[in-house]
Amino acid sequence: MSPPPFLRSMPLHAITEVYGETGLRQRFALEVARFGVPDQERLAAALDLAAELHRDDRRVREPYLNHLLRVAIRIMSHYGVDDVDVVVAALLHDAVEDHPDELGGGTEAALAELARRFNPRVADLVRAVTNPEYDPARDKHEQYRAHVAESLDRDPWARVIKVSDFTDNGVGVIHTTGPKVRSSAIKYRPLVPVFRELMRRADTPLSGAAKAHILGQLDLAEERFSTILDDHGSASNVS
Repeated sequence: MSPPPFLRSMPLHAITEVYGETGLRQRFALEVARFGVPDQERLAAALDLAAELHRDDRRVREPYLNHLLRVAIRIMSHYGVDDVDVVVAALLHDAVEDHPDELGGGTEAALAELARRFNPRVADLVRAVTNPEYDPARDKHEQYRAHVAESLDRDPWARVIKVSDFTDNGVGVIHTTGPKVRSSAIKYRPLVPVFRELMRRADTPLSGAAKAHILGQLDLAEERFSTILDDHGSASNVS
C-alpha cells in the first residue's frame, strides 16, 4: 500500500503522536521516492540496520527508531538535502555510540564496519557526531559542548546531521516527560548559540531558506528550554 500523501504536510512529531513508527516509515518512503533505485536500496539497508541495532531502545515514550527517522526525514524534507550519504549517516548517527559491540566490538571496529557496509564517508560523518569517552573528573555537559563545537567546526555536513538531531531533542522537548525534561534543557540550552553561529557560516552547505528555517527552530528550542528552567526555578522558590 502506498503511503498517504497527506503525511507530507504533517509535522514530524504530529505524525509520531498519531501514527507512530508506521507513519514515520511511510513519510520516510515518500521522501526517498525521489532517489534512484540504488540509492533507495542503500537507504533501506541503513534503516534496516538502525532498526536492528536499536530494536530494544526506548526514548522516553517511544521506540528510539522514531527519533532516527525524524532526524533523517527532517534533513531531506525541511533542509532540502539530497546527499544520500548524509541521510544514511543520519539514520545511523547513534549506532556506534550506543551499539559498538554489535557492529564489531569497540568504536573503531564499529566505524570500520559502517565503512565496509556503506562507504568511508558515511563512517566519517558518524564519527563526527559520535561522543567520545568523557573524563569522569570533569563536567560531562561541558565536555559534550566542547566536543560538539570542535567536531562540527571541522565537518560542515556533520553540522547538518547534528542540528537535525538537536532540533528533534530541543524543539521536541515538550514531547518528553519526567526528569529528562529539565536535564535536556540544562544540557542543550548552552548549545543554541553554537548552532546559530554554525548555521550562519558560509561553509554550511544549506540554502538560505533552510538556514532561516533552522534559525527559527533554534529560537523556538531556546524559548522552550528557558521556560522549562525558569518554571522549575519559580516552583523551587515557592516550595
